[in-house]
Amino acid sequence: VIQTLCRLHWRTGEVPADWRRANVVPIFKKGKKNDPNNYRPVSITSIPGKILEKIIKEVVCEHLETNAVIANSQHGFTKNKSCQTNLISFFDRVTSWVDTGNAVDVAYLDFSKAFDKVPHDLLANKLVKCGLDKTTVRWICNWLSERTQRVLTNASSSSWKEVTSGVPQGSVLGPVLFNIFINDLDEGLEGTIIKFADDTKLGGIANTPEDRSRIQNDLDRLERWAKTNKMKFNRDKCKILHFGRKNGNQRYRMGDAWLDSSVCEKDLGVLVDNKLNMSQQCDAAAKKANGILACINRGIASRSSLSTSPFNCGAQNWTQYSRCGLTKAE
Repeated sequence: VIQTLCRLHWRTGEVPADWRRANVVPIFKKGKKNDPNNYRPVSITSIPGKILEKIIKEVVCEHLETNAVIANSQHGFTKNKSCQTNLISFFDRVTSWVDTGNAVDVAYLDFSKAFDKVPHDLLANKLVKCGLDKTTVRWICNWLSERTQRVLTNASSSSWKEVTSGVPQGSVLGPVLFNIFINDLDEGLEGTIIKFADDTKLGGIANTPEDRSRIQNDLDRLERWAKTNKMKFNRDKCKILHFGRKNGNQRYRMGDAWLDSSVCEKDLGVLVDNKLNMSQQCDAAAKKANGILACINRGIASRSSLSTSPFNCGAQNWTQYSRCGLTKAE
């Protein structure tokens, strides 16, 4: 029955209203908890709708892989790629440049509310341009149109509001659609660019004024792309890392705003400093491990061989283990 229903909705392009409604749950990221900008809005949508989303996603992904639509620079939500492949491929090139005596500048770029700002009309044009069939494009456009959502928090809810742009965060299809939308970000760039969804790094050799001018030109192209596609860079979070002993620490701008230089940035969870060593990452990992170890030590009532396991320490001590983030499987 579900299979027949999904096939019918796909062929007709009709999407039930319930499938286009979402309860948005704010997930805290970092920073001040009283700042709404520090929360990620995750959409909880209809389960039957997610089933058809998964079917559509498989069709879309097969087309993208068969026709090599998505640029190699994209490592997010793509088959056989991950944060690890992103970091390895990018820094393998950067370290090789630095090891041969070059100065290298890398721009860490941050889009403001990237998933929420995707214009539906521009996305539809890009879906057609990448070669998807009309039936699939029509269903996706109908799935995105006339969406409504409300925010749920602390057992309270807001009123329903219409959603006029963006792809739902937390949906099955959303990340794939975003990859298609941002795919042409690379066009015309001379430097090395690499992406994990919207997390973007742009790097290049910066030995001469001409080299640094090329990097600036690439940043100008990215700024123009953002304006054309109705997106926006969060310039306060865009930073420049300067590598190499002979680096002149050139200043770069996006639009009319100068970008700040940084000595260390968190890159997909890994701390990278301007000396290209991992000492700060190791220090952070050791600090976290020591914190968990201290929590474990406080939770042990006895060190005898009969009661060294946290699971033999009683309910009160197990509560302390749970606060450390441990589970009984661990």
